[in-house]
Amino acid sequence: MATVIDTLTARPRHPEKQNRPETPLLRKPEWLRVRAPGSAGYNETRDIVRSHGLTTVCEEAACPNIGECWTQKHATMMIMGEICTRACAFCNVITGKPNALDPTEPARVAEAVAMMGLKHVVITSVDRDDLEDGGAAHFAAVVHAIRAAAPGTTIEILTPDFLRKEGAAEVVIDSAPDVFNHNLETVPRLYLTIRPGARYYNSLRLLERVKDRDPRRFTKSGLMVGLGEAKEEVMQVMDDMRSAGVDFLTIGQYLQPTRKHAAVDRFVHPDEFAAYEAIARSKGFLMVSASPLTRSSHHAGEDFARLKAAREALDLAAQ
Repeated sequence: MATVIDTLTARPRHPEKQNRPETPLLRKPEWLRVRAPGSAGYNETRDIVRSHGLTTVCEEAACPNIGECWTQKHATMMIMGEICTRACAFCNVITGKPNALDPTEPARVAEAVAMMGLKHVVITSVDRDDLEDGGAAHFAAVVHAIRAAAPGTTIEILTPDFLRKEGAAEVVIDSAPDVFNHNLETVPRLYLTIRPGARYYNSLRLLERVKDRDPRRFTKSGLMVGLGEAKEEVMQVMDDMRSAGVDFLTIGQYLQPTRKHAAVDRFVHPDEFAAYEAIARSKGFLMVSASPLTRSSHHAGEDFARLKAAREALDLAAQ
């Protein structure tokens, strides 16, 4: 059996998936092999995360890059708890009824960011459809707390879609993160099976609203490939993103967390990722990261520096 149990609560991690048929786990090709974590830097990051009672998407989503990132003291904080109200077919985050928000979390996150000495931090969250504002005010509070505790740190947020939460997105936008990221995840045709709780055009409109409200704010979005999408569909999503003003595109390989999750259709070769990157750059994205192991927050600090440099070059060319 492939039932995944949360050892802290002795309950299925994904109760909604327990009656789904099991799908085979394909053997990973060589280009997807990574070293097991365990360096001194990794252990130091883990200790800071644990001592501040924080949750990271690195652990909850079983990110393959955790060893590399934590060694460099880069951890993506996941706020508003570890239980998500959505049940996406690709995601390894626990599904269920979340606990109440912790009012001490913004300060704890900010203190950890300052202690790690981060130049750039990525903050993400679970979906909180149970909250009237989807957690928007809490998200903004975390951004403000980091600004106060670590004023030299640039902040990137990876937000939920705030579906049917009137005015929530504006609260987060007005907190003025340096980068506003919301992932479209997959092509529209696959939404009902891969991301059933979301709506493609609502997510696209969220990114557009960021630019409407603050044209100079950097926006970012990501796609997974290997779920059965066609190349032409990926290119159409690129066009949709550019129409919404998205500056930065990430494309990575989907990896199946368990046999109960959506199956990997195929492992996309690195050469295809290179082709996607070339196409995306030709469409006008300021920054593109496309590789099998690309994730939204992987190398986020270095990529943010390149993103700023690309805009500055564009501004100079327009003078």
